[in-house]
Amino acid sequence: MKKFIICTCVLVLLCFGGWYAYFYMGFYISFGSEKTVETFMQADEDTIYMLQDGEYRPFEIRGVNIGNGIPGEWGADFAITEADYLRWFSQISELGANTIRVYTILHDDFYNALYDYNLQREAAGEAPLYLLHGVWADDYSRNSHKDMYDDGLLPEMIEDGKTIIDIIHGHRSHLGRDGDGSGNYRKDISRWVLGYILGVDWESGLVIYTNQNNPEITGYQGTYMSTTAEATPFEAALAQLGDELIEYETNRYKQQRLVSFSNWPTTDPFRYSIITSTYRLKSAAVNVEHIQPTEAFISGYFASYHVYAYYPDYLETELEAADYSDVMLEEIFGENQANTLEYRLERLGAPAIQDYLAEADYYDGQGRLNTYYAYLKALNNFHNIPVVIAEYGLTTGRGRAQVDVNTGRSQGHITEQEQGEGLVSCYTDIMAAGSAGSCLFSWQDEWFKRTWNTLHAVDMDRSPYWSDYQTNEQFFGLLTFDPGEEESICYVDGNPSEWMEEDVVLETDAGRLSIKYDEKFLYFYAETEKYDPEMDVLYIPLDITPKSGSTYCENYNVSFENAADFLICIDGAENSRVLVQERYEVLRAIYWESYYVQNPYIYPPDSNSPEFVNINMAMLLRDVLPRQELGQAMGEVFETGLLRCGNANPAGEDFDSLADFCFTEQGVEIRLPWQLLNFSDPSQMMVHDDYYEIYGVENLQVRQLSAGLGFSGEEGRIPMAPFELKGWRNKVTYHERLKASYYILQDYWAAQ
Repeated sequence: MKKFIICTCVLVLLCFGGWYAYFYMGFYISFGSEKTVETFMQADEDTIYMLQDGEYRPFEIRGVNIGNGIPGEWGADFAITEADYLRWFSQISELGANTIRVYTILHDDFYNALYDYNLQREAAGEAPLYLLHGVWADDYSRNSHKDMYDDGLLPEMIEDGKTIIDIIHGHRSHLGRDGDGSGNYRKDISRWVLGYILGVDWESGLVIYTNQNNPEITGYQGTYMSTTAEATPFEAALAQLGDELIEYETNRYKQQRLVSFSNWPTTDPFRYSIITSTYRLKSAAVNVEHIQPTEAFISGYFASYHVYAYYPDYLETELEAADYSDVMLEEIFGENQANTLEYRLERLGAPAIQDYLAEADYYDGQGRLNTYYAYLKALNNFHNIPVVIAEYGLTTGRGRAQVDVNTGRSQGHITEQEQGEGLVSCYTDIMAAGSAGSCLFSWQDEWFKRTWNTLHAVDMDRSPYWSDYQTNEQFFGLLTFDPGEEESICYVDGNPSEWMEEDVVLETDAGRLSIKYDEKFLYFYAETEKYDPEMDVLYIPLDITPKSGSTYCENYNVSFENAADFLICIDGAENSRVLVQERYEVLRAIYWESYYVQNPYIYPPDSNSPEFVNINMAMLLRDVLPRQELGQAMGEVFETGLLRCGNANPAGEDFDSLADFCFTEQGVEIRLPWQLLNFSDPSQMMVHDDYYEIYGVENLQVRQLSAGLGFSGEEGRIPMAPFELKGWRNKVTYHERLKASYYILQDYWAAQ
């Protein structure tokens, strides 16, 4: 009996060990099967092909990138459910896309949903959704002291790539690490996986450090991928990554599929002028033409780029650089510095982008000067393999960070309608330039995202718990999440029916002021019979912080009962704005070097200063060739405090997603994004503390604000009343809504 128990225990342990080794460690034994290696995707010099009905036919990748986030959750929480994915897949197919792209390992819900969805599609005689799968690089490692060959980068990417290969074949269990998803992956979705995009938007520092730190690595010669003699150590690392993953899938599953390496303009294969390279910090080049597939790789190889219309617009800068002669550059940089910069550019070993452009390439099919189209044209002219623009997109965020000066496809402050028209325009440019496909960014908005010019203003540990309309990075999606379980508590549309008696905060002879809020906006309703929008200016002073503020605004010669920090001025449809008391202006406190000649921390504004200033958002922080010695402000700003009149109700025929206020028969409705009023975390009612007491942005909790209501021409101080602020902490409400851009793009693709 004892022997039986021992044998049974050993057998159980062996079975468990074998199961663990197979599903968790990816262990397998190759028995030298003679089974032919299969592929259903191939590529030549400019076209991607799919095996259909026994023959390879051209296949355009028409894709949508799916992120990991939903409101109230971080991307690494992987809170999207299988039901969510099934609903989204249906909407993506109806959009007209044929491919989805993901960046890293997701929870098994995603793969299970894709399997079930595609089986249903095929059973109904409809085309499935195909998948491009990314292999991510650890954020910490690629922004640390490591080079590409260190632990955390190449070794881990190879391991993760093998895990992904097992996942798509349904032979893996994964516990997750470094932000990966986890689960038991038992559904074989491999027949719908087009291929892999390996890597991320590489930082120049990592590329340069890898190349300088590994001079002994002169190339890589593998079974499926090898480098040319011109390859750098970083490119050799990419070749090794691709080769080992192709080898793993070939040996274990007898399959191959498309392979690409992620890239973007910062590390594109080109050389630019001294001015562009200095201003745009273009200091590294990755050329995937230095990585070549061998004859053993029977599937396809393509170039993958993330390219947006507004940034970095190297070719627009190149046009500006043409105005500077060598003599002028030597005067600005100094002869030695100019020679040093030129030497560094030569050391890149990269061809000049102008070698791949003709004058006609700068003009699109509409005859417009279009540097986005020209850049895409240069990429396609340069490469001897198909080019796929794996990221392009536009954001409907209210804030703005970059401007496309030629075609208006800017980063932020565009409507949902303009987003749709801009996406169509970008897609047209991409395909007209000769690309083999594209993936737009992105399917859904993501509240946890961040933008460089709002990082200072918000508590990044709390970003998933409110919708920051000023942070444009959150609003690239075709699917948005509006506050409220089924509808928002207020729509600024000229119809005040949702305003109740309990919303009234202040009632005077001038009229009534009501306030409410949700996860995205503070709403105001100024109700009065005395107000004539064409003749009067309506004032709503706001007291947010107890640390500063003024009872008088000298700009408009108006006084208040409380020390106000902000002043809402409704002065007709075209000239309305929010002003901030200069002590509470965050741009001055954070970006003084670019926008103010004097350091404001040496001579700070008085806490009760009567000067109220426009609310501006940082965009460019310096000129193309900064001349600080001239003592002039160098940066370019966007007046984010300027208010827009329109109908903000998505159900309205004249819906304007950027509308901030709308006149009613007896007043005006207003909505303001939290960050515009210096809230760093409205979910806990945190605002900015006094910048000049603590030298920067720190949180200060408030329990109420005070608001008033007055008009131009009235005497005396505008009365003000308190309004309680409770917040909602982590309990967010939201409902999904397809943006107007979805339907615009859907109509365009349906007509192709």
